[in-house]
Amino acid sequence: MVVIIIITIIIIIITIIIIIIIISTRTRKRIVVTGGTSFIGRHLVDNLIARVDEVIVIDNFFTGRKENVVHLYGYPRFELIRHDVVESILLEVDQIYHMACPASPVHYKYDPIKTIMINVMGMLNMLGLAKRIGARFCLTSTSEDYGDPLDHPQKETYWGHVNPNGVRTCYVEGKWTTETLAMDYHRGAGVEVRIERIFNTYGPRMCLDDGRVVKNFVSLVCLVEHY
Repeated sequence: MVVIIIITIIIIIITIIIIIIIISTRTRKRIVVTGGTSFIGRHLVDNLIARVDEVIVIDNFFTGRKENVVHLYGYPRFELIRHDVVESILLEVDQIYHMACPASPVHYKYDPIKTIMINVMGMLNMLGLAKRIGARFCLTSTSEDYGDPLDHPQKETYWGHVNPNGVRTCYVEGKWTTETLAMDYHRGAGVEVRIERIFNTYGPRMCLDDGRVVKNFVSLVCLVEHY
């Protein structure tokens, strides 16, 4: 009798474990993050991993750094692919977070043509992938869309005040183009898209010399305190 009870308990425990594994597998997402070794990308990847999702990071390391994800090396649910999104790639995923783009004034002024190429060709390639595999798509855009705004604060419906020939234009108009493509693929091809316009961002592991206003301010404060 005791043996039967023990066997029954073991069977129940095994059944519960199997059910938990099945449920966790069904809810787990396979996600690709382009530009995932960037400052913001690295934090996104950490959160997705903590949520038990499978994460594939795609980066060409033009502005991103391997050091930002080195702590994830060896994780069974993490994969890092060195790849430039201006070239197409074949993957099977549930969601795409498209963050690949030089966002620092230092970088996009250094190579404006590459910045435009990443914005336009990279967006077309990743949207094409989302269309083929039926993945949900999230684009990280920018407050730079508003240019030198005449309205304060800006609403999402504000179209901006942008110099089409300025040194920032490669980034600003590039991001406007990515938003246009996202909406065109949504309306014309049924791709489920989300667009986020990110404003000035700071936090742990940010690079203090990338030319952005908040980081310049923090750098100056640190310099003053040092002396």
